[in-house]
Amino acid sequence: METLAAAFEGQIKKAMSISKVPTVITKDNVYQEGDINMLPILDEMAGTLLLSGSGIDGMENLEELLSKAKAGKSCLLMLEHYSNFDLSVFSLLVRQAGGDAIANALISIAGMKLNEDNPVVAAFASAYTRIVIYPSRSLHGLDSKIKKTELARSMSINRAAMKILDGKKTEGKLILVFPSGTRYRAWNPSTKKGVREIDSYIRSFDYMCCVAINGMILHVQQTDMMNDIVNRDLVRITVGPVLNCNEFRAKARNAIIASENEDKKQLVVDAVMAELESLHTIAEIKRQKQIDGGKG
Repeated sequence: METLAAAFEGQIKKAMSISKVPTVITKDNVYQEGDINMLPILDEMAGTLLLSGSGIDGMENLEELLSKAKAGKSCLLMLEHYSNFDLSVFSLLVRQAGGDAIANALISIAGMKLNEDNPVVAAFASAYTRIVIYPSRSLHGLDSKIKKTELARSMSINRAAMKILDGKKTEGKLILVFPSGTRYRAWNPSTKKGVREIDSYIRSFDYMCCVAINGMILHVQQTDMMNDIVNRDLVRITVGPVLNCNEFRAKARNAIIASENEDKKQLVVDAVMAELESLHTIAEIKRQKQIDGGKG
Protein backbone atom coordinates (compact mmCIF):
# COMPACT_ATOMS: atom_id res chain seq x y z
CA MET A 1 0.00 0.00 0.00
CA GLU A 2 1.27 3.44 -0.93
CA THR A 3 0.39 6.78 0.62
CA LEU A 4 -0.65 9.81 -1.39
CA ALA A 5 2.58 11.54 -0.38
CA ALA A 6 4.76 8.66 -1.58
CA ALA A 7 2.87 7.88 -4.77
CA PHE A 8 2.87 11.43 -6.08
CA GLU A 9 6.04 12.95 -4.68
CA GLY A 10 6.93 14.57 -8.00
CA GLN A 11 3.49 16.06 -8.53
CA ILE A 12 3.44 17.38 -4.97
CA LYS A 13 6.76 19.17 -5.46
CA LYS A 14 5.51 20.70 -8.71
CA ALA A 15 2.22 21.75 -7.13
CA MET A 16 3.99 23.43 -4.23
CA SER A 17 6.31 25.30 -6.58
CA ILE A 18 3.42 26.96 -8.41
CA SER A 19 0.81 27.25 -5.66
CA LYS A 20 -0.49 30.73 -4.85
CA VAL A 21 -3.43 29.66 -2.69
CA PRO A 22 -4.00 31.53 0.61
CA THR A 23 -3.54 29.32 3.66
CA VAL A 24 -5.49 31.61 6.00
CA ILE A 25 -9.14 32.28 5.21
CA THR A 26 -10.69 35.70 5.82
CA LYS A 27 -13.90 37.38 4.66
CA ASP A 28 -11.88 38.89 1.82
CA ASN A 29 -10.71 35.66 0.13
CA VAL A 30 -13.65 33.25 0.45
CA TYR A 31 -14.09 33.18 -3.34
CA GLN A 32 -11.16 31.42 -5.02
CA GLU A 33 -10.95 30.90 -8.77
CA GLY A 34 -9.55 27.57 -9.94
CA ASP A 35 -5.88 27.63 -10.95
CA ILE A 36 -5.61 26.40 -14.54
CA ASN A 37 -1.93 25.60 -13.98
CA MET A 38 -2.78 23.26 -11.11
CA LEU A 39 -5.55 21.36 -12.91
CA PRO A 40 -3.27 19.24 -15.17
CA ILE A 41 -1.40 17.99 -12.10
CA LEU A 42 -4.63 16.79 -10.45
CA ASP A 43 -5.82 15.31 -13.75
CA GLU A 44 -2.58 13.34 -14.04
CA MET A 45 -2.85 12.01 -10.50
CA ALA A 46 -6.50 10.97 -10.77
CA GLY A 47 -6.02 9.60 -14.28
CA THR A 48 -3.15 7.39 -13.11
CA LEU A 49 -5.45 5.67 -10.62
CA LEU A 50 -8.63 5.34 -12.70
CA LEU A 51 -9.02 1.97 -14.39
CA SER A 52 -10.39 1.52 -17.89
CA GLY A 53 -14.18 1.55 -17.83
CA SER A 54 -14.41 4.45 -15.41
CA GLY A 55 -16.91 7.08 -16.47
CA ILE A 56 -20.16 8.99 -16.01
CA ASP A 57 -23.72 7.70 -16.06
CA GLY A 58 -26.47 10.30 -16.37
CA MET A 59 -24.61 12.96 -18.38
CA GLU A 60 -27.97 13.96 -19.84
CA ASN A 61 -29.07 15.00 -16.33
CA LEU A 62 -26.00 17.21 -15.93
CA GLU A 63 -26.67 18.76 -19.33
CA GLU A 64 -30.28 19.46 -18.36
CA LEU A 65 -29.18 21.03 -15.08
CA LEU A 66 -26.63 23.23 -16.84
CA SER A 67 -29.30 24.32 -19.32
CA LYS A 68 -31.49 25.45 -16.42
CA ALA A 69 -28.53 27.27 -14.86
CA LYS A 70 -27.80 29.08 -18.13
CA ALA A 71 -31.46 30.13 -18.18
CA GLY A 72 -30.97 31.89 -14.85
CA LYS A 73 -32.12 29.19 -12.44
CA SER A 74 -30.09 28.37 -9.33
CA CYS A 75 -28.79 24.81 -9.49
CA LEU A 76 -27.15 22.45 -7.00
CA LEU A 77 -25.11 19.27 -7.27
CA MET A 78 -25.21 17.05 -4.17
CA LEU A 79 -22.21 14.67 -4.19
CA GLU A 80 -21.32 11.72 -2.02
CA HIS A 81 -18.01 12.29 -0.28
CA TYR A 82 -15.43 9.54 0.24
CA SER A 83 -12.05 11.15 -0.42
CA ASN A 84 -10.19 14.32 -1.32
CA PHE A 85 -10.10 13.05 -4.91
CA ASP A 86 -13.89 13.08 -5.33
CA LEU A 87 -13.99 16.49 -6.99
CA SER A 88 -10.92 15.67 -9.10
CA VAL A 89 -12.50 12.47 -10.37
CA PHE A 90 -15.85 14.10 -11.01
CA SER A 91 -14.30 17.01 -12.93
CA LEU A 92 -12.00 14.76 -14.98
CA LEU A 93 -14.66 12.20 -15.93
CA VAL A 94 -17.15 14.92 -16.85
CA ARG A 95 -14.61 16.54 -19.17
CA GLN A 96 -13.65 13.18 -20.68
CA ALA A 97 -17.34 12.67 -21.47
CA GLY A 98 -17.40 15.93 -23.43
CA GLY A 99 -18.73 18.06 -20.59
CA ASP A 100 -16.18 20.89 -20.59
CA ALA A 101 -18.95 23.47 -20.22
CA ILE A 102 -20.30 21.60 -17.20
CA ALA A 103 -16.89 21.34 -15.55
CA ASN A 104 -16.21 25.03 -16.21
CA ALA A 105 -19.51 25.96 -14.53
CA LEU A 106 -18.69 24.17 -11.27
CA ILE A 107 -18.22 26.10 -8.05
CA SER A 108 -17.74 23.91 -5.00
CA ILE A 109 -18.56 24.82 -1.42
CA ALA A 110 -15.42 23.95 0.56
CA GLY A 111 -14.57 23.95 4.24
CA MET A 112 -11.65 26.16 5.23
CA LYS A 113 -9.79 23.08 6.50
CA LEU A 114 -8.69 22.38 2.92
CA ASN A 115 -6.87 25.71 2.86
CA GLU A 116 -5.57 25.91 6.40
CA ASP A 117 -4.62 22.41 7.60
CA ASN A 118 -2.03 21.32 5.05
CA PRO A 119 -0.29 23.44 2.35
CA VAL A 120 -0.16 20.51 -0.06
CA VAL A 121 -3.90 19.84 0.26
CA ALA A 122 -4.47 23.57 -0.14
CA ALA A 123 -2.43 23.58 -3.34
CA PHE A 124 -4.40 20.66 -4.76
CA ALA A 125 -7.74 22.24 -3.80
CA SER A 126 -6.77 25.39 -5.68
CA ALA A 127 -7.24 23.58 -9.00
CA TYR A 128 -11.01 24.08 -8.65
CA THR A 129 -13.13 27.18 -8.18
CA ARG A 130 -14.47 27.32 -4.63
CA ILE A 131 -16.45 29.35 -2.14
CA VAL A 132 -14.85 28.69 1.24
CA ILE A 133 -16.98 28.46 4.39
CA TYR A 134 -16.36 28.01 8.11
CA PRO A 135 -18.27 24.77 8.94
CA SER A 136 -20.23 24.91 12.18
CA ARG A 137 -18.77 21.57 13.28
CA SER A 138 -15.31 23.18 13.38
CA LEU A 139 -16.45 25.10 16.47
CA HIS A 140 -17.26 21.95 18.42
CA GLY A 141 -14.99 21.19 21.36
CA LEU A 142 -13.15 24.51 21.37
CA ASP A 143 -12.09 26.19 24.60
CA SER A 144 -14.65 28.85 25.58
CA LYS A 145 -12.24 31.78 25.08
CA ILE A 146 -11.07 30.50 21.71
CA LYS A 147 -14.62 29.66 20.71
CA LYS A 148 -15.77 33.25 21.26
CA THR A 149 -13.09 34.55 18.90
CA GLU A 150 -13.64 31.79 16.36
CA LEU A 151 -17.40 32.26 16.45
CA ALA A 152 -16.96 35.89 15.41
CA ARG A 153 -14.53 34.78 12.69
CA SER A 154 -16.92 32.10 11.43
CA MET A 155 -19.77 34.59 11.17
CA SER A 156 -17.59 37.01 9.21
CA ILE A 157 -16.39 34.32 6.80
CA ASN A 158 -19.81 32.76 6.29
CA ARG A 159 -21.57 36.09 5.72
CA ALA A 160 -19.03 36.89 3.00
CA ALA A 161 -19.39 33.40 1.51
CA MET A 162 -23.18 33.57 1.36
CA LYS A 163 -23.03 37.00 -0.29
CA ILE A 164 -20.78 35.58 -3.00
CA LEU A 165 -23.00 32.51 -3.33
CA ASP A 166 -26.14 34.63 -3.78
CA GLY A 167 -24.50 36.32 -6.73
CA LYS A 168 -22.88 33.33 -8.38
CA LYS A 169 -25.82 30.91 -8.20
CA THR A 170 -27.78 32.80 -10.87
CA GLU A 171 -24.83 33.37 -13.21
CA GLY A 172 -25.06 30.05 -15.04
CA LYS A 173 -23.02 28.18 -12.43
CA LEU A 174 -23.51 24.76 -10.84
CA ILE A 175 -22.94 24.91 -7.08
CA LEU A 176 -21.41 21.67 -5.84
CA VAL A 177 -21.99 20.64 -2.23
CA PHE A 178 -21.03 17.58 -0.20
CA PRO A 179 -24.14 17.15 2.01
CA SER A 180 -22.29 15.03 4.58
CA GLY A 181 -19.90 17.95 5.07
CA THR A 182 -16.96 15.56 5.44
CA ARG A 183 -15.43 12.44 3.94
CA TYR A 184 -17.07 9.16 4.96
CA ARG A 185 -14.94 7.25 7.43
CA ALA A 186 -15.99 3.66 8.11
CA TRP A 187 -14.91 3.79 11.75
CA ASN A 188 -17.22 6.78 12.32
CA PRO A 189 -20.73 6.09 10.92
CA SER A 190 -21.86 9.64 11.77
CA THR A 191 -19.71 10.92 8.88
CA LYS A 192 -22.32 9.58 6.46
CA LYS A 193 -25.08 11.62 8.04
CA GLY A 194 -26.04 14.79 6.20
CA VAL A 195 -25.45 18.10 7.97
CA ARG A 196 -28.52 20.11 8.91
CA GLU A 197 -27.32 23.26 7.12
CA ILE A 198 -27.89 21.60 3.74
CA ASP A 199 -31.60 22.30 4.11
CA SER A 200 -30.82 26.01 3.76
CA TYR A 201 -29.16 25.40 0.39
CA ILE A 202 -32.10 23.39 -0.91
CA ARG A 203 -34.56 26.03 0.31
CA SER A 204 -32.75 28.79 -1.59
CA PHE A 205 -32.13 26.92 -4.88
CA ASP A 206 -34.41 25.99 -7.77
CA TYR A 207 -33.09 22.63 -9.00
CA MET A 208 -30.63 19.94 -7.99
CA CYS A 209 -29.14 16.58 -8.93
CA CYS A 210 -27.81 13.95 -6.55
CA VAL A 211 -24.52 12.32 -7.55
CA ALA A 212 -23.26 8.93 -6.38
CA ILE A 213 -19.61 7.88 -6.49
CA ASN A 214 -18.82 4.18 -6.79
CA GLY A 215 -15.24 2.96 -6.60
CA MET A 216 -12.45 4.61 -4.65
CA ILE A 217 -8.95 5.65 -5.65
CA LEU A 218 -8.00 7.21 -2.31
CA HIS A 219 -8.74 5.61 1.06
CA VAL A 220 -9.00 7.98 3.99
CA GLN A 221 -6.81 7.25 7.03
CA GLN A 222 -7.06 8.41 10.62
CA THR A 223 -3.88 10.48 10.37
CA ASP A 224 -2.80 13.32 8.08
CA MET A 225 -4.57 13.60 4.71
CA MET A 226 -1.28 13.03 2.93
CA ASN A 227 -1.16 9.55 4.46
CA ASP A 228 -4.36 8.49 2.69
CA ILE A 229 -3.79 5.29 0.71
CA VAL A 230 -3.94 5.38 -3.09
CA ASN A 231 -5.67 2.62 -4.99
CA ARG A 232 -6.32 1.89 -8.67
CA ASP A 233 -10.01 1.28 -9.20
CA LEU A 234 -12.87 1.42 -11.68
CA VAL A 235 -14.93 4.46 -10.71
CA ARG A 236 -18.44 5.18 -11.93
CA ILE A 237 -20.13 8.51 -11.28
CA THR A 238 -23.95 8.32 -11.35
CA VAL A 239 -25.95 11.52 -11.78
CA GLY A 240 -29.57 11.26 -10.72
CA PRO A 241 -32.49 13.08 -12.38
CA VAL A 242 -33.01 16.83 -12.08
CA LEU A 243 -35.17 17.51 -9.03
CA ASN A 244 -37.22 20.57 -8.20
CA CYS A 245 -35.83 21.77 -4.86
CA ASN A 246 -39.13 23.12 -3.51
CA GLU A 247 -40.98 19.93 -4.37
CA PHE A 248 -38.22 17.72 -2.94
CA ARG A 249 -38.11 19.73 0.28
CA ALA A 250 -41.89 19.80 0.70
CA LYS A 251 -42.15 16.05 0.18
CA ALA A 252 -39.45 15.36 2.75
CA ARG A 253 -40.92 17.75 5.33
CA ASN A 254 -44.42 16.38 4.88
CA ALA A 255 -43.42 12.73 5.14
CA ILE A 256 -45.95 10.61 7.00
CA ILE A 257 -43.33 9.61 9.55
CA ALA A 258 -42.75 13.26 10.46
CA SER A 259 -44.17 14.48 13.75
CA GLU A 260 -44.33 17.88 15.40
CA ASN A 261 -41.31 16.94 17.50
CA GLU A 262 -39.04 15.97 14.62
CA ASP A 263 -36.41 18.27 13.14
CA LYS A 264 -37.84 18.94 9.69
CA LYS A 265 -34.60 20.49 8.44
CA GLN A 266 -32.80 17.26 9.25
CA LEU A 267 -35.60 15.29 7.59
CA VAL A 268 -34.84 17.11 4.32
CA VAL A 269 -31.13 16.35 4.58
CA ASP A 270 -31.86 12.74 5.49
CA ALA A 271 -33.96 12.50 2.32
CA VAL A 272 -30.97 13.71 0.28
CA MET A 273 -28.73 11.08 1.88
CA ALA A 274 -31.36 8.40 1.21
CA GLU A 275 -31.50 9.45 -2.45
CA LEU A 276 -27.70 9.22 -2.67
CA GLU A 277 -27.69 5.82 -0.98
CA SER A 278 -30.28 4.50 -3.44
CA LEU A 279 -28.27 5.75 -6.43
CA HIS A 280 -25.09 4.29 -4.93
CA THR A 281 -26.59 0.85 -4.27
CA ILE A 282 -27.96 0.44 -7.79
CA ALA A 283 -24.75 1.76 -9.36
CA GLU A 284 -22.58 -0.60 -7.33
CA ILE A 285 -24.43 -3.64 -8.66
CA LYS A 286 -23.77 -2.42 -12.22
CA ARG A 287 -20.15 -1.59 -11.44
CA GLN A 288 -19.45 -5.03 -10.00
CA LYS A 289 -20.95 -6.66 -13.10
CA GLN A 290 -18.68 -4.45 -15.22
CA ILE A 291 -15.64 -5.52 -13.17
CA ASP A 292 -16.62 -9.19 -13.34
CA GLY A 293 -17.19 -8.93 -17.08
CA GLY A 294 -13.73 -7.46 -17.51
CA LYS A 295 -12.20 -10.41 -15.70
CA GLY A 296 -13.73 -12.76 -18.21
